[in-house]
Amino acid sequence: MSCDEKVDCGRRRLIVATAAVGGVAGAAAAVPFLASFAPSERAKAAGAPVEADISKLAPGEMMTVEWRGKPVWIIRRTKEMLDGLKKLDAKLADPKSNKPMQPEYAKNEYRSIKPEYLVAVGICTHLGCSPSEKFNPATAVEPDWQGGFLCPCHGSTFDLAGRVYTGKPAPDNLEIPPHKYLSDAKIVIGDDSKGA
Repeated sequence: MSCDEKVDCGRRRLIVATAAVGGVAGAAAAVPFLASFAPSERAKAAGAPVEADISKLAPGEMMTVEWRGKPVWIIRRTKEMLDGLKKLDAKLADPKSNKPMQPEYAKNEYRSIKPEYLVAVGICTHLGCSPSEKFNPATAVEPDWQGGFLCPCHGSTFDLAGRVYTGKPAPDNLEIPPHKYLSDAKIVIGDDSKGA
């Protein structure tokens, strides 16, 4: 049809113009919407590896760093703390960390690369509460308590290697995050490349 056949050409032009403007506006709105799916710089940084200086951490002390929005504990264990770990296997649900969720370097009695240091995510594996430190054996949280962690929410207990005691609500040992040592004084959490 042409405009000569009594068709309202003004109306046709208006429909075409409106469709074109609507298409351009839709495309303009889609660009920021689609860009919002990309992670922000803050989100990228939250998942990035974190360096920690452990040079000032004295034996028996713990420091906390944040990685991926989670508290990561770094504990410098004393000889007494390490000796106490050997007495607990019969009381623990997974003493050798055989469940597949742990990195290979956590599958030993110390659950660490270097026995002196424990690096663990400080979140209970039951419902996500944060256990509190009970390093002093005199606190007697369990019979023959050698020190460790107590989850205040539902009573799960963990030893100084982050291993859960049997009969507790927590189904697994505390998570060992990927990590590696850059030197005796520096550790990186979130990266265990180069054969950690």
